[in-house]
Amino acid sequence: MSGGIERAGLEEAGRDEVIRRFLAAQGWDKAERRLLAGDASFRRYDRLTAADGRRAVLMDAPPPMENVRPFLAIDRLLASLDLSVPAIFAEDCENGLLLLEDLGDDTYTRLLAAGHDEADLYARATDLLSALHQRLPQAALGELRDFDADSAVLQVSRLLDWYWPAIHGGEPAAAIRAAFETAWRAVLPLWHKLPRSLVLFDYHVDNLLLLDRPGIRCCGLLDFQDALAGPIAFDLASLLEDVRRNVSPALRHQLIERYLAANPAIDRDAFMTVYAVSAAQRNIRIAGTFARLLRRDNKPGYQRYMPRTWELIAEDLRHPAMGPVAAWFDTHLPPQDRRILA
Repeated sequence: MSGGIERAGLEEAGRDEVIRRFLAAQGWDKAERRLLAGDASFRRYDRLTAADGRRAVLMDAPPPMENVRPFLAIDRLLASLDLSVPAIFAEDCENGLLLLEDLGDDTYTRLLAAGHDEADLYARATDLLSALHQRLPQAALGELRDFDADSAVLQVSRLLDWYWPAIHGGEPAAAIRAAFETAWRAVLPLWHKLPRSLVLFDYHVDNLLLLDRPGIRCCGLLDFQDALAGPIAFDLASLLEDVRRNVSPALRHQLIERYLAANPAIDRDAFMTVYAVSAAQRNIRIAGTFARLLRRDNKPGYQRYMPRTWELIAEDLRHPAMGPVAAWFDTHLPPQDRRILA
């Protein structure tokens, strides 16, 4: 046991030295450094404050668990579309370190907690998606990972890999897993009812900021390294069906209509079908991820979101397009089995 602790200490000390050298090379080694944020991955973000008041953000994404290259590629793509993302001051891809522009503290999460106009913030975020989808060259999609059926099924299968054993004490039978995959492969082709675009993937209030910038640039973007090419309705579903906070049905309807009004070529029925499949896929993946964070990573805090997650999943499954998946849940994971994990 003591040997493992010593090795962990040496590894941590080695990582600190790598970071110190990186910051020294950029003239930031004397800056005050404090934790700005962590997330469900191995990444962490530190705010650096220099003696003269300048600020920057250090992204620490240790390899091999993390890879900063996707973040860099998406950051540069979004910047080319005149959207507000952190400027890149310095990079060390081999060691998983980035020095980034500090976009400030006005995240949507904090502003909403302080009583800022909810409808105004969500309208800005909806308009950003319209701008992104309208400005993105279709050729750019070829440079992105594809959010295909295999990827989508693998993600929702976290529910069977981690949540199912937590409540049943063992792995699901092969027939149950096969039925789950068959149900999903019956509904995922519905994504093709609409054109594809760049999917930011984690588009929610924790990753949005209000900036003092004109037009659509007033909405700042964070945490988009998982972006890929996929269903055009996915990010709006991510924004409006947020397991972290409730968005009222009335506001959801208002914002969906706002998006459709800005994109009149999109068929409304097709959009709502793609939205439903996207929301269900996302929220079921999240339920599995929260179980994994508890059982593998000893992070129980996310369990407080499970009631909201299951509430959204139940709503998503009521859409007619989700019939095959809804039938699987009715049979194998009925409402009494959908709960917070101990």
